[in-house]
Amino acid sequence: MSFGRSARANGETLLPIEVGQKTLPHQVVTLAFLSDQISADLISEQLARSLCVETKASVVLVRLEPLADENRAGNGARSEPFLNGEFHMPAEVRQTEAGFHFITLGVRSDPPTPAGIASLVDQLSRHFRYVLIEAHAGASPAPWLTELLLRSSAAYLFATATAENVRRLTPVMREARARCPGGGVHVKPIGCLAAGESSDGFDLLAQRAGIPVHWFVHDTPFCGDETESGFPTGTPGLFQADIRRMAREVGGRLLGLALSSGAAKGFAHVGVIQVLEENGIEVDVVAGASMGAYVGALWAHGCDGGELERLSRELERRWALWSLIDPAFPPRRGFLRGLAVKKRLMRTIGESSFADLARPLRVVAANLATLERVVFSSGEVAAAVHASIAVPGICVPITIDGEVYTDGGIVDPLPVDVLREMGVAHVIAVNVIPTPDRIRSGIQQELELARRNGANPRKLFRKILPLDQHVNYFARGNLLEILMRSVHGAQIRMAEASCQQADLVVRPDIYDDRWVDYRNPGKFIALGRQAAERQLEEIKSLVAGKEMNHEQQSAPEPVAAAV
Repeated sequence: MSFGRSARANGETLLPIEVGQKTLPHQVVTLAFLSDQISADLISEQLARSLCVETKASVVLVRLEPLADENRAGNGARSEPFLNGEFHMPAEVRQTEAGFHFITLGVRSDPPTPAGIASLVDQLSRHFRYVLIEAHAGASPAPWLTELLLRSSAAYLFATATAENVRRLTPVMREARARCPGGGVHVKPIGCLAAGESSDGFDLLAQRAGIPVHWFVHDTPFCGDETESGFPTGTPGLFQADIRRMAREVGGRLLGLALSSGAAKGFAHVGVIQVLEENGIEVDVVAGASMGAYVGALWAHGCDGGELERLSRELERRWALWSLIDPAFPPRRGFLRGLAVKKRLMRTIGESSFADLARPLRVVAANLATLERVVFSSGEVAAAVHASIAVPGICVPITIDGEVYTDGGIVDPLPVDVLREMGVAHVIAVNVIPTPDRIRSGIQQELELARRNGANPRKLFRKILPLDQHVNYFARGNLLEILMRSVHGAQIRMAEASCQQADLVVRPDIYDDRWVDYRNPGKFIALGRQAAERQLEEIKSLVAGKEMNHEQQSAPEPVAAAV
């Protein structure tokens, strides 16, 4: 797209618009602000800037501002263009130093007509890849807002986290679902939280009203927070990260990380996360089941890879593992309550809700009554993770709001599809569940190593006096170990099917199926690092937007299973 020569005025570039250009694929995004106290101009400008950086495409920000009738041309003052009837593209459009173009349009007391909105969207779409339209909906959204939503590719409704705003959002979302194509799924509520502000149950209230919050913007700037330049330089990191995430969603570049179940083997997730962080790869959303949910919750809360490893390796201390054992008496519904593990998680994240997390998180659990998959995205994080790690037969099922839940790995051990349903464009799956050929290869390697090293005195002693088999219910061949291995067997095929939906699969070299090897987190972390480092160039190519063709990796020397 060529604009010809440009002139500079007040630090901005005035770009002549050429008509009759070839129509480009475009996105029209409405930014509707339902709360007057939100600094809409700072948010929309930051989003426009981030979208330019992320997509390297042409972006225009159109600001619709109330225009009093006395400000029309003819009163001696310079009037702004207004939106009413057919829109006419101005001869020149300003381009800011941040890279995006900018148009201000007045909205008079006589509201824009559907034809006016249609002409606005049509003409701007001919010249710009991304059209952002900032509109102030106020306490009672005007009817023309629905027309704007109808003609948008995506729409974000920004509101502060109050019960009153849930009531304001409800009719807007209801009308959008009734009139917009696809049931208005492109219209997404955004919760705005000030620095240090908690959601205070806003996400749960919206969920129960049938309008779940899509994202949260933390450290939201409010009116009066403007800098001298009028642009949010030096804004808090959480705010910038949330806006970048929104820009990547608009640009179709969201990156998601799916973390599988796998008990102790899930420590490998930590190693993968460390490699991603060290290479500046910014993950937008994380979804996990069972152990993947536990690690994902810590990371989404704000723990970096180093802190995750420190927390993991605490279990290497003597007797540390026993602190997580809380037997259930009588063991009617399970042998362990799982409360000790939940308390350990809360030691780091406290009573944080999903809205409080620095990174969006989805936690998968199974509804024990209906056997359906449930994806937690609101409420208390620790409670959702507690449900997701409740291995059936081992742990007592967890009750939340009257519903009983058990291990998420039962219904979705590698939740790639959860991320796809959220619109995530690029998905990296970390699968720590070894396949049968890997397990058989591992057994074969162990037997070969034993033959080379000769008989082990400790193993001979256990053969003569098999005390471990009598007192350790997790020992091979005992009740709990059989239950755990049965769960694993049920998960393998589901996890492999999920791998086919991912853009890239990271498979740490795990060949054994010892589910309770929690005393050796360092070993699994190292395996996760090695796997991620091997595929680092593939990961970078995926993030850069290049297509990947990742196939399942087999064991080095597959061994046919004998029947």
